[in-house]
Amino acid sequence: MKTDIEIAQEANMKPITEIASKLDINLDDLELYGKYKAKLSDNLWNKLKDKEDGKLVLVTAINPTPAGEGKTTTSVGLGQALCKLGKKAIIALREPSLGPCMGIKGGAAGGGYSQVVPMEDINLHFTGDIHAISAAHNLLSAMLDNHIHQGNELQIDPRQILWKRAVDMNDRALRNIVVGLGGKLNGIPREDGYMITVASEVMAILCLSEDLMDLKRRLGEIIVAYNFNGEPVRAKDLKANGAMAALLKDAIKPNLVQTLENTPVIMHGGPFANIAHGCNSIRATKMALKLGDIVVTEAGFGADLGAEKFFDIKCRFAKLKPDAVVLVATIRALKYNGGVAKDKLNIENLEALKKGIANLKKHIENIQQYKVPLVVTLNAFVSDTDAEINYVKEECEAMGCSFAISEVWEKGGEGGLELARKTIEILETKTSNFEPLYDVNSSIEEKIETIAKKIYGAKGVVFTPKAKKDMEKIISMKLDKIPICIAKNQYSLSDDPNLLGRPENFDITVRELKISAGAGFIVALTGDIMTMPGLPKKPAAMNIDINEQGKITGLF
Repeated sequence: MKTDIEIAQEANMKPITEIASKLDINLDDLELYGKYKAKLSDNLWNKLKDKEDGKLVLVTAINPTPAGEGKTTTSVGLGQALCKLGKKAIIALREPSLGPCMGIKGGAAGGGYSQVVPMEDINLHFTGDIHAISAAHNLLSAMLDNHIHQGNELQIDPRQILWKRAVDMNDRALRNIVVGLGGKLNGIPREDGYMITVASEVMAILCLSEDLMDLKRRLGEIIVAYNFNGEPVRAKDLKANGAMAALLKDAIKPNLVQTLENTPVIMHGGPFANIAHGCNSIRATKMALKLGDIVVTEAGFGADLGAEKFFDIKCRFAKLKPDAVVLVATIRALKYNGGVAKDKLNIENLEALKKGIANLKKHIENIQQYKVPLVVTLNAFVSDTDAEINYVKEECEAMGCSFAISEVWEKGGEGGLELARKTIEILETKTSNFEPLYDVNSSIEEKIETIAKKIYGAKGVVFTPKAKKDMEKIISMKLDKIPICIAKNQYSLSDDPNLLGRPENFDITVRELKISAGAGFIVALTGDIMTMPGLPKKPAAMNIDINEQGKITGLF
């Protein structure tokens, strides 16, 4: 079998102008980045904003495992299959981060014969959006330290600086650093650190902003520090938000690319789902809904993270109403959740499957709480047996779900026809009565407990003394009536990554609360979650190479 990059390099890509013409987008509304990539102009939205929206389909998944689930691959394959059935479908995805691409996860443009291309460009620098976000983030860092060095008119307390620096790479050595060393000319010495760019509040703001002026306003609300009186100091107090917005003037425009089968893809924004809110930009999704009859989008990691944040943060802010959900699972991942070792997953094991399916059932229950109809799809592997597939099918249908097999990795759109037909059937025969899980006007504790109990299945929430102190601060600033973004490991429904399946009788421990005033949500950090990941012992970057003709190998 060919590798993903070999398949992508053999793709018959069409000029992006041809892809745009399928959506009735003319050349005047494209900003070309070479032959196969383009940004969509601001003027295009003004032309489209009064059109009726298409249908919105969210693709989510069970908790990820080393066995792999294939959520992005399924999203791409479903979009291709819908087009094969004559639907005007568009796929709306996040942009990949260099951190996981060079680390352990690899790229995020699909796989097999359901990929977004040009795959190498997308997984590396793409149109430079994430670099622009890094630059805007670090401009604010530089202006903050410079302000203190130049006399500190705002009386910023160096011991209460919240704003770290950012780089789009996994680099554990930068988690905790000291800046300002080397004498008086080099600034004020203080502790600092880096986060990965896709965890930056600037990324979240870009993805939640309606337009450039909304972006500039939100950037100005970022709380970077507290002064000696304990009052918040914002980016606008440093007069930084105008220049930050200028750096992001192109990054805020959605990107248009295509799949291996030339299905249009709008790919824009990429906040992490275990740290940030894990959804592509509001602008990209709204534009896709005006351009297509059916929009397939996704939210990061399992439904306990990505889907919950998609529903409770993105849909709330954007006033979106999802029409259907596709929940992705694999037989292999379910058996892994049932206690089977990774090297034994190819062996039929109904007992382990019956234990592990508890994870899938919990995610089904969670989606049903939002009152959105769903279809469960099994991403097929050759090792799956009829007995295993039939068992999962029966269990899903017993819970009132549609069920379909997906073979999009191997067969592209052709392998997603069953899933596409089931999705169309839901869109045509069932009504979504979507509503968010909680009221934003509830207390911080109530909102976090609601998510922990109803989505994770926890028996309660423990707030550390620091989290309680953070909560008091947020309430004193009257910023508590906004959504919650929980930073949690992706591998378990709990905050312990080792508790697989459907854990019971556990507490969620919130160790810290951070206010993202510009993005408009409160981040609750649980467990050992970090905003700067590290590289594994053998990073994926070790296998990536390029030859004298410029051909890249080893990217996946």
